[in-house]
Amino acid sequence: MRTADQERKAAAHGAVASGSVLPRPRGATAGAEPELSAQARAERGTRARVARLILELGPSTASVIGGRLGLTPAAIRRHLDTLLAQGLIETRTARTYASRGRGRPARLFAITDAGRSAFEHTYDDLASSALRFLAAEAGPAAVEKFARHQVSELERRYGAVLAGAAPGDRVQALADALSADGYAASAAAAPGPAAGPLANGEQLCQHHCPVAHVAAEFPQLCEAETEAFSRLLGRPVQRLATIAHGDGICTTHVTGRSLVGEPGGPAQAHDDTHSESGGLFI
Repeated sequence: MRTADQERKAAAHGAVASGSVLPRPRGATAGAEPELSAQARAERGTRARVARLILELGPSTASVIGGRLGLTPAAIRRHLDTLLAQGLIETRTARTYASRGRGRPARLFAITDAGRSAFEHTYDDLASSALRFLAAEAGPAAVEKFARHQVSELERRYGAVLAGAAPGDRVQALADALSADGYAASAAAAPGPAAGPLANGEQLCQHHCPVAHVAAEFPQLCEAETEAFSRLLGRPVQRLATIAHGDGICTTHVTGRSLVGEPGGPAQAHDDTHSESGGLFI
């Protein structure tokens, strides 16, 4: 049985699929969409602009949204009511820090998790389309180059964090850095019989992958990430499970320090890495 939150997200994706808020869903073609009148297409486009503005501005009043888009009070109310019914936005009461006098507190409209997820799927489609075009025009090597470019800045930032960590604390430090960027990462000793708690190595787990759909199609992105993990930790790593391939968690095994000796620093590289698609630096 689905939870209430799953029901809301399903309804939101239904709204996306019907074309009432956002562009066509993943994999759909222009011919697959029912014919719409010019007025219906205009209404849908305006509703998408309303939702996107709320996403960009944060919680906002109807008057602010209508003013930014040049909509009449009646028109903005109609679009907001539709978005509320679809579960893509919600209402909140504005905080007041001084007396407002008589009258009701201002009502704010904010994007919901389901609404944000609907936009994220559109971004997934755009990213996949762009990478397909890049591969077709310039070849797979161009996709690999793009992947390494995406990783380079975060690798530089994470490297500064790991440089201050003791060799035995670097996996945990990397997990903390990933968590700060939304990957919900954790670190633990790898399972199995061993003389010491870390003799079998360690496991780095990423419980969230924001663009798993793109990762499934373009494993070059995740290969670049795995290579970066090895350079940052100064040890060989191996991907064991991935969200992009249907697993619940992206799990990366980090070779035990006793098997490779003390690393010289977080930037020391190893070439014997193995990767599959998983969490992404994108």
